[in-house]
Amino acid sequence: MGNQVVILVGTFVLIITGLLLGYVLSQLVLQTLTFNFLTILGTISLIIIFSTLYYVLFWQLKREPSPIQPGKINKPVDEGDPENTSNYLKNRLIARLSGDVAAAERLIEQAKQNFPGMAENWYCEKVLDELDQNQP
Repeated sequence: MGNQVVILVGTFVLIITGLLLGYVLSQLVLQTLTFNFLTILGTISLIIIFSTLYYVLFWQLKREPSPIQPGKINKPVDEGDPENTSNYLKNRLIARLSGDVAAAERLIEQAKQNFPGMAENWYCEKVLDELDQNQP
């Protein structure tokens, strides 16, 4: 909720500042506004405000985590290390089961009995997929 408020307020202020900046620049071009130190200072401050808000707003958007889509497994950064992947998948399974480690182990063992000879990661993925399919 906090990020959305920052984005909404930032967007509103960015639009107002952009409109003011556009107006001042157009009046300077049309020569209806005198070109003096105060006008230059105001224009520069509007450009700084506009640029800062633009940067902060899109930095905030980039920081916002993307939602996890059901049915898709988010892989860890280092997919080459099977141990890290296995730990990641087990932790994800345990989190999916609200921290019930024993239930996660039972489900993995049951998958090993039903489908022998597969990699450890495969069993975790299989259990996670089955849990996603059984979700209402």
